[in-house]
Amino acid sequence: MKGAQPRPRPASQSRPSRQAGSRLCVFISHASTDRWVAEQLAVQIRKAGADTFLDAVDIDHGDDFEERINAAEARCAELLVLLTPWAMERPWVWIEVTYFRHSRKLIVGVLHGVSPEDIASHPQAAILLRRLDLVDINQVNSYLVQLKRRVNAAASRGSHA
Repeated sequence: MKGAQPRPRPASQSRPSRQAGSRLCVFISHASTDRWVAEQLAVQIRKAGADTFLDAVDIDHGDDFEERINAAEARCAELLVLLTPWAMERPWVWIEVTYFRHSRKLIVGVLHGVSPEDIASHPQAAILLRRLDLVDINQVNSYLVQLKRRVNAAASRGSHA
């Protein structure tokens, strides 16, 4: 999120160049308050075989924040939005959801500390996330299984090209 303090990236997490045919990328949208949880989700997503974009890791001090966000939104095939009480009030979360919605890319909402009823009564969430099958954080493994299938399918298509 805007204003989040980036931290130095370990060499194993350096920015890969993303060319056509690269691995599926998941953009993780979150409130800076939820950074630790977002980082844990990123670890699991990478274990499933996808690349991730997480602002706290992938945006360095001095980078043009909006430019890096826009490039990641264009590159990533899907959005995982971590929906927490804090994220629900962050404008950048809704900007990111709007981009993915407008681009007709897959959006997965992960509920952590909020309920489907909270989503239904929130002005932006009720409009932008309607018709989405949201997943509770305690059931996120089901998302990871589905993600692994998408990663494998994309890799299979890439090897036949």
